[in-house]
Amino acid sequence: MTDMLKAIPMSTSQATPLAAETMPTLDQSTEFGWSSAEAKQRGIYGFDSRDVRSRPFNMLRSRLLKLNRHKGWRLFGIVSATPAVGKSFCATNLAAALSRTPGLDTYLVDLDLRRGSIAHNFGQPVEAGMRHYLEGEVESLRSLAWHPQGERLVILPTDRAPAHSAELLASERMDRTVAAMRACTAPSLFLCDLPPVFANDDATIVTTKLDAFILVVEEGRTTKKQVKDALHVLDQAPCAGVVLNRFDGGLLADSYGYGYGAGYADYYK
Repeated sequence: MTDMLKAIPMSTSQATPLAAETMPTLDQSTEFGWSSAEAKQRGIYGFDSRDVRSRPFNMLRSRLLKLNRHKGWRLFGIVSATPAVGKSFCATNLAAALSRTPGLDTYLVDLDLRRGSIAHNFGQPVEAGMRHYLEGEVESLRSLAWHPQGERLVILPTDRAPAHSAELLASERMDRTVAAMRACTAPSLFLCDLPPVFANDDATIVTTKLDAFILVVEEGRTTKKQVKDALHVLDQAPCAGVVLNRFDGGLLADSYGYGYGAGYADYYK
């Protein structure tokens, strides 16, 4: 039996591990046309700290920078219990606010592989994104990376397409991506936009690989039970905070969130 096993050749994929990946820098990413006026037309206010609508994201930025200083956390997931509560809106604006921090490299990674919306928020089509990379169709993260003209933000988008998302997010390529984030020697923070917690087990898989997560909820839509259950499902990762979006009378009172649609039945269509 031992001789028989020795005689079976290993495949290339078994014998040769994937090469180490590196995160693309701003200079290595593809620039696209962008302006402050277009940003605000698209509901992205975090780039302009003088705009009152950027205030809640500046406060969130301060929270993450404090956690980075005191705990060394750099990799954050942005999740919600349910669709249509402004999760990607918050992720986009928080990334924009972080990108204005001097001496800090900010990355926004779309890991909502079936319903990615970060590219849509910036008005950009996706020819190749994180789904393609995780499926092995694209060899390097560098070929995916964009940055808006004049901004210090690197975006790794994804498209909207059917995908075996849980398997891809649990794959060796995903582990290589996380390792590349952690290997960055320059001061940097990474925001990963994830699917809603109860849409699949995608968010559960990814948050265990990150440092912490932020849970986005919406007043009048997200229930106390949904928050409690979401925190229970994600209990293997630290919660960096809970964001109450569209709070009537609070800093997040503006109704600028981008929704997923109405519920789980249509989520993956």
